[in-house]
Amino acid sequence: MASKAVISLTTGLEDPEKVTVAFLVAVAAAEQGRPTLMFCTKEAVRLALDGVAQGVACEGCPALGDLTKRYEAAGGRYLVCPICFNAKHLDDEGLVANATLGGTVPMWEWIGDEPATTFSY
Repeated sequence: MASKAVISLTTGLEDPEKVTVAFLVAVAAAEQGRPTLMFCTKEAVRLALDGVAQGVACEGCPALGDLTKRYEAAGGRYLVCPICFNAKHLDDEGLVANATLGGTVPMWEWIGDEPATTFSY
């Protein structure tokens, strides 16, 4: 089994290019068969809501909607910080199918004792 990948994302659509780069890294890991988790905090928690991760960050950039579909199809998961999510008064009924609320303890439980490659955006 390939080593796990964890992408920590704090940025939301206020910086769509950074979000695009994070998704490109996550999609590549997941499509290579790596168990992949995107840990969303701060403004990035909104990206785990259905219909939010949309648009094109720059000329030549892939559409965020396409990247999120590829991420889900490859088995990628989101772990969404419940403190950040609840502070924004968001509704967890709107989370995408491959997202769950969970903080640092569930993230470490997911990583377990296996090696994990990490990226932070």
